[in-house]
Amino acid sequence: MTTINQRLTDNSPLLLDGATGTELQNRGVPMNSVAWSGLAVATHPDVVRQVHIDYIQAGAEVIITNTFASGRHMLRAAGVDSQTEEINQQAVRLARQAREEAAEANARVVSAQRRRGASVWIAGSISPMTAGDSNAARPSLPEMQAHFAEQAELLAGAGVDLLLLEMMRDIDYSCAAVEAASATGLPVWVGFSCERAEDGSLKLAPTIEQEISIGAGVAAVMAVGGSLAAVMHSNVDISGPALAEVQAVWDGATGVYPESGYFIMPNWQFVDIISPDAFADKAMEWVAQGAKMVGGCCGIGPLHIRAFAERLRGNL
Repeated sequence: MTTINQRLTDNSPLLLDGATGTELQNRGVPMNSVAWSGLAVATHPDVVRQVHIDYIQAGAEVIITNTFASGRHMLRAAGVDSQTEEINQQAVRLARQAREEAAEANARVVSAQRRRGASVWIAGSISPMTAGDSNAARPSLPEMQAHFAEQAELLAGAGVDLLLLEMMRDIDYSCAAVEAASATGLPVWVGFSCERAEDGSLKLAPTIEQEISIGAGVAAVMAVGGSLAAVMHSNVDISGPALAEVQAVWDGATGVYPESGYFIMPNWQFVDIISPDAFADKAMEWVAQGAKMVGGCCGIGPLHIRAFAERLRGNL
């Protein structure tokens, strides 16, 4: 069986799924005021599993566990940190079940209708997202090191194929997350979020304590480890320029999975969402820039991934 690292060396880009949290919200799952979508695997497991299935059927080759907001620091703020182990393991269990169910359904489809490729990999999401926007809400670095290590070990032990570090937006937390994830021995992908600074340059965002250019941030964090650097949770329109800046400081594999709309905690605002066809146009531009992995983040759903998958197949 092809490994995820081998797949990244293919000429065709790897298709990531779209958003999980905002898609759950779109399907009526209530978002927790503190832990956002982190509790959905316990409260609405069937919906979580179906979201994964829908992305696979749309063409995704990598699905991401619903664990972006499931680190102990987030679950503690929500008053359920005693469930940290079960919630993370359940998230992986649901993704694995979805992969199996989608494979069974796919096996019943005649070969002429099957999508390209048969492998689906599961990425375990880890994020430094904290309960609140102020710096006072941030756990100390030693606390976060412990929480990153715990979650990485839980996800690896539950059977993910790789770890995906999301919304990296500073140096200290990001390096700690990379070190913890790398210790599992699994492939580690690192997703950086960014926005325009007042002077027009691109900076890691949302800013924590100081503004850091995306180039400087990527260079510092990827020096610690990781096999793929991605622009994620960033506006569609700046993702191409941001990808160019990542590639200027990192010569390994790169990827893009942007957002569309905006966030007012705890709900995503589905405002001016890019159309599936327009998303596919943009995605093909990122592929032309050299992105080896393309998918979507908040606001991007199965229809967007399907549109890109179909456009990509038509260009092979």
